[in-house]
Amino acid sequence: MRAVVCERHGTPESVSIGEIPSRPLEEGTARISVEYAAVNFPDVLVVADDYQVSVPTPFVPGSEFAGVITEISLPGDGFAIGDRVMGTGLYGAFAEEVVIPTRSLSRIPDGVTMRLAAAAGVAYRTAYHSLRSVARVRQGDPVVVLGAGGGVGLAAVALAAALGAEVVAVASSPEKLDAAREHGARWLVNHRDVELRTALKDALTAGAAAVIDPVGGKLSEPALRSLRRGGRFVTVGFASGEIPRIPLNLVLVKGIQILGFQFGDIAPDEFARNEQELRALLTDGRVVPHVGAEFPLEEVPQALRAVADGQAIGKILIRVDGATSHPLIE
Repeated sequence: MRAVVCERHGTPESVSIGEIPSRPLEEGTARISVEYAAVNFPDVLVVADDYQVSVPTPFVPGSEFAGVITEISLPGDGFAIGDRVMGTGLYGAFAEEVVIPTRSLSRIPDGVTMRLAAAAGVAYRTAYHSLRSVARVRQGDPVVVLGAGGGVGLAAVALAAALGAEVVAVASSPEKLDAAREHGARWLVNHRDVELRTALKDALTAGAAAVIDPVGGKLSEPALRSLRRGGRFVTVGFASGEIPRIPLNLVLVKGIQILGFQFGDIAPDEFARNEQELRALLTDGRVVPHVGAEFPLEEVPQALRAVADGQAIGKILIRVDGATSHPLIE
């Protein structure tokens, strides 16, 4: 089968397309014919060997996909051949097929296309659980979203708006802010044109109820300062490549909470509720994932580079059948 292979850790350009043997099934696994894969920032880190878990080379990168089950080790294990599914794993998705444990799969709801299912997986689940269970956003809450043009950031804008929040989108270009506006942001801040602390103070005179931060770096502290007393700062990741240092006196004086997001930290009952609510939002079309670009399998290095450099708007997808689409990035 055709697959993208990382023979040695390095830059996005270090991966290449090739032919590799199909993996045999093991107990509790299924074989998926992949139609779309999604590119996430952790994919860049795994290729560079900068992720929290090191993957030995050679390996097939890619952590998220949508496709059809073509073979299953245990029929009756909740899935059947022909089921449309999406799934996640640490690696393996940038290929014509993937073998993965069935526990890592979920059915694609009727009415949701394969393309949008691939775009809605990790980013939208991360954003929704962060908003609903960690930030505990409610209708009318002012919410600041950093990195509002990226995969998780733009998902957070759309989902916070769907929850009835008043969203301040912070991004690095007019194009990214235009996308944030289309997905429900009320205020738009280009942090390259203005001083972020002042802009947030002007927009939110009473302060923000929550900040969602998938970026880190120099934007985190001024965003944290925008919180009202008792507000919540949720750190989701560090796409800027810089882990911020927060003065703890701000936490004390403002009585705020700094919280980290991990899927495993969500209580089981809340997790199930969130998944059901998110599925309804996607199925009903109240939230439509933003696909900013598509690349064929042969152009995975270019797709990884776009994500690594912060060029992507929304999600970047890999169309595994090889059809080429025009990328829509900055």
